[in-house]
Parts: sequence; structure tokens; C-alpha cells
Amino acid sequence: MFKPLLPQALIWALGAVFALLVIASVAIRVLESRSPHKNWLELKLRIRTWWWIVACFSLTLLGNVPLALVVFALISFLALKEYLTLCATRTADHVVLFWAYLSIPLQYYWLGVHWYGMFIIFIPVYIFLFLPMRMVLIGETQGFLKAAASLQWGLMICVFCLSHMAAVLTLPQLTHIGEPAQGAMLLFYLVALTQLNDVAQYLWGKAFGRRKVAPKVSPNKTLEGFLGGALTTCLLGWLLGPLLTPFSPLHAALAGLLIGVMGFIGDIVISAVKRDIGVKDSGRLLPGHGGVLDRLDSLTYTAPLFFHYVHYLYF
Repeated sequence: MFKPLLPQALIWALGAVFALLVIASVAIRVLESRSPHKNWLELKLRIRTWWWIVACFSLTLLGNVPLALVVFALISFLALKEYLTLCATRTADHVVLFWAYLSIPLQYYWLGVHWYGMFIIFIPVYIFLFLPMRMVLIGETQGFLKAAASLQWGLMICVFCLSHMAAVLTLPQLTHIGEPAQGAMLLFYLVALTQLNDVAQYLWGKAFGRRKVAPKVSPNKTLEGFLGGALTTCLLGWLLGPLLTPFSPLHAALAGLLIGVMGFIGDIVISAVKRDIGVKDSGRLLPGHGGVLDRLDSLTYTAPLFFHYVHYLYF
């Protein structure tokens, strides 16, 4: 008898996402035909880009772990390249950048061979110590501290933090749960809740937002949007937990709350980085969305914290 590659719950969840994309695509065509005088270009670009994002994300859930690691490594590479393009790197550090980029395949290699200890310390210990040493050997001291700190922070958010999405996918199977593709289900849970949290906070903020949380960083972020979005994500985490995770109802609700709160923080932290650099979007790779970091800003915080939450509970 044919056995599906993915658990039934995950197939239904992915099917629901693709169904929403179909509905959105049909809706934009209807709106365009009924109101041709309005400019629907940005919305069309957003939906078209979402098709590509969901298609690429689906590749990571199909059970081929090496393929998934390559996809996530490519995402980290694009995010780091985008970040370093925004930061004014010194000409003298071009050789050092080679070593920074080399850390990406190595970081994902540790996941591929299930060397958890090396995965967790490779960038924040070995690479963080190695890169300033290599910069010192070049002999350029002007702007040294800023260059070293900028490069280390870029590696932290673009490689170390984002690699935890792949780490969730490669978590060992829980034998007492007995659910195939458990890592894929946990990854879908993490990414879906993070993206839904962004939407929920936007909608709550639009409907009830009054008090600004960080007006100098992100003027549109409000306390009402933050609280409403976090509580909504907590509820969604509780509802989806029994379908996609081994969590108890309490642990599922706490996971949702963790993602809701940390997704907001990740968003405004990356916003602060962009404001310091003086740009609105981190790039233009994703039409209608901006850059890779614009789309993954919340995951820079939710991915590592969710991974360690699961690791603490079960491993």
C-alpha cells in the first residue's frame, strides 16, 4: 500500500496554505478586473512571491534532510550577503568575509552529521574568536571595532539564528510519540505561527492600536497590536499543538506565547538595524516584500528560542 511521505496532518496543513494562495490569486484577479483604475501591482507581487516562498519552504518538509540543509544554507547565504551589502565593510576585510561565508556550509554540516555540541558553539565561540584575529593580522586598526562587531552580529542573526530552523527539522525522533516526520511538523508549526503572529499583530494594531511601543524604531508598532497578536498566537499554538506537535495543551500554549512575544522582538530588532543603516528594506530580492531579512526578521528570534524550548522539554 502506498504510504505518504508526510503525516496526514502536515499534508492538510500544507494544503490549507496552498488553498489560501489560490484564493488570494483569484481574488486579486477579480479585484483587478472590477477596479482596473487602481494599482494592484504591489499586492500581485506579494502574492506571486508568496508562491515562491511556500514552494521553497515545502521542499524542506519532504523528508530529504540533505536537500533541506542546502535550502536553509542558501537562505543564510542570501541573508548574510544582503546584510553585508547594507553594512559598509572595509576594503581590507574582504579576505575576512571569505571566512565568514565559509562558516555557513560548516554550520549546516554540523547539523547534517548530528554534532549538536559543535553546532551550538561553532559560530558564537570559534568563529567569533577567529574573525577578529584574522582582521588583526591584516593590520588595519581604523574602524576595527565597528567592523568586527558588525560582522559578528551579521553571522549571529543570518547564520546562527536562522540555522535553528534546520535544527528543528533535524531533531531526533521522539520514540514515545511515534509520529513520522516529526521535525517537519515542528518546523511547520514554528514558521506558520511566526508568520501568523506578524499578521495578527498587524491586524490588532490597525484595529485597536493607540499606544506606540517603539516610535523611533517602528512607528506603526503599538502595545495593543503586540498584546493582541501575542495572545492570538498563544491561542493558535494551543489549537495547532495537538495536530502538529508532541506538546501538551499547556506546553503548546506556552510555545505560542513564546513565538508571539519573540516574533515581535525579532521584528523590531531588525527594524533598528535597518534604521541605523538608513534603509527601509533590507533588499529587493523578494518583490513586494523587500529582502530576505525583511521576511525572516521575526524568525531570527523565534527559531533559536523555539528550538531550545523543544530541546529542553524532550531531550
